Amino acid sequence: MPRDEYYDVQETRPAWDDGSRAGEYRRVLSAASVTGHRVRNRAGEDLGKVEEIMLDVPTGRVAYAVISFGGFLGIGDKLFAVPWRALALNERDHEFLLNIDRRRLEEAPGFDRDNWPNMADPDWGAQVDNFYTEDRY
Repeated sequence: MPRDEYYDVQETRPAWDDGSRAGEYRRVLSAASVTGHRVRNRAGEDLGKVEEIMLDVPTGRVAYAVISFGGFLGIGDKLFAVPWRALALNERDHEFLLNIDRRRLEEAPGFDRDNWPNMADPDWGAQVDNFYTEDRY
């Protein structure tokens, strides 16, 4: 794929995102600038916030956004690795949109802060990608 297409804004939006809530945004951002953004679904429900951005070092691509969900003040919350392609950025409102019902997210493969999975494990990655019905990055 030519480099220009890789950074095209339209390529970064998931198929379900019609762009109605997403504002214009820059094509290249630092991971730190989006860490902490809240995550909502199409119904406007709060799904948590972005804790980390996970990179696939050999390819140089963003693999997952790690989202915290549940708990109170960071205690008892669960972490979820969400495929980057499943998220749509609304830079204007400093949030991501994820096309999933809040109750369904509670069933997603998750982990706690002290017990991270091996995100390079293809079996683990397939389980996550299948849950969110996304192709491997």
